[in-house]
Amino acid sequence: MVQPMTSIILTPLFIFFLFSSLATATTYNVVTLGAKGDGTSDSTDAFLSAWRAACGSKVPATIYVPLGKFLLGRTVFSGGDECKNTAIHIQIDGTLLAPSDYKVIGSSYNWIAFEDVTGVSIYGNGTIDGQGTGLWACKDSGKSCPQGATALEFSDSNNIFIGGLTIVDSQMFHIVINYCNNVQVHGVTVLAPGGSPNTDGIHVAESSVVTILNSNIATGDDCISIGPGTTNLWIQHINCGPGHGISIGSLGWDTNEKGVHNVTVTTATFTGTQNGVRIKTWARPSNGFVNGVLFQHLTMVDVSNPIIIDQNYCPGSHDCPNKVSGVKISNVTYQDIHGSSATEIAMDFDCSSKYPCSGIILEDVTLEGSTKPAQSSCTNARGTNLGVVVPSSCL
Repeated sequence: MVQPMTSIILTPLFIFFLFSSLATATTYNVVTLGAKGDGTSDSTDAFLSAWRAACGSKVPATIYVPLGKFLLGRTVFSGGDECKNTAIHIQIDGTLLAPSDYKVIGSSYNWIAFEDVTGVSIYGNGTIDGQGTGLWACKDSGKSCPQGATALEFSDSNNIFIGGLTIVDSQMFHIVINYCNNVQVHGVTVLAPGGSPNTDGIHVAESSVVTILNSNIATGDDCISIGPGTTNLWIQHINCGPGHGISIGSLGWDTNEKGVHNVTVTTATFTGTQNGVRIKTWARPSNGFVNGVLFQHLTMVDVSNPIIIDQNYCPGSHDCPNKVSGVKISNVTYQDIHGSSATEIAMDFDCSSKYPCSGIILEDVTLEGSTKPAQSSCTNARGTNLGVVVPSSCL
């Protein structure tokens, strides 16, 4: 049995340090530094001025964003040698607005980015609005369009807290955690239409000790996507839908790729999603792997693919027809999963012919078909059944 990772978020010690540092913090109000909450004036320089002031503070610092709508162009908050302060809090009560013209940031990898920072907390009752509708319409039209920007990204950073915020209508991913260590995401809301392209709620890659708790995610792609190099990830109390579910992958695009290890997804509800919990790999040579995954205490409500492993992913050919996945999948447990499947195949294990899935455990799984009896399907999958398993397991 996979042993779940110990949750670290919102421990009493963390709360003590957060609020004790807030009590002694120097506060920089972005309005005082020139930001205008009228929704049309560019406030980028004022936000960067607040960041530089906070970085230069010898004591914990708070950057405060009051009520109002603050227009920001692409904004990068840099750490490293440029910022020695390891206790910066950013409290957002207003709304951050991306430019309405998608071309302004559409060719940037991200809109609001934190790079090489330590000890940053970003939280509040405010909203980060990516105004992505224009870019989505461009993509739907078949025209040549920029790829789009992630709304909020942390990269190469440590000891990060993201809490309470609402992130809406990002051009692409809403939150990205990339090459980070010890990140805590708590109580966020992500909102985008079900048809919005590539608008993953939270994407984690090349990161370790990440906890995502008590969040509501409705979007046009994966609610949470898990990329290569992710280890020690804990996901709990998530409401997902619409969207594509919680996905490990896609993995295996590169031949030399880091694996995914020790992932727990527990106590989550999926409503009307394309997938529930999915592991997806390209049908290409790779030395990647997925090992030590626990999917536990999950509710599926009219989910098209409640449990799925797809190791033959190859949209648009992409140099993978007639090839097989090199990603090795092992030790994946599905425990206490109940609900309804919107399609006939409620459990689909389509594994690599070169490296069959091994150590799959189904324990107390009951998935009923919404309109007809559900079935399971297995290709190159090996495992064990415990307790009641419905539909009958094909392992």
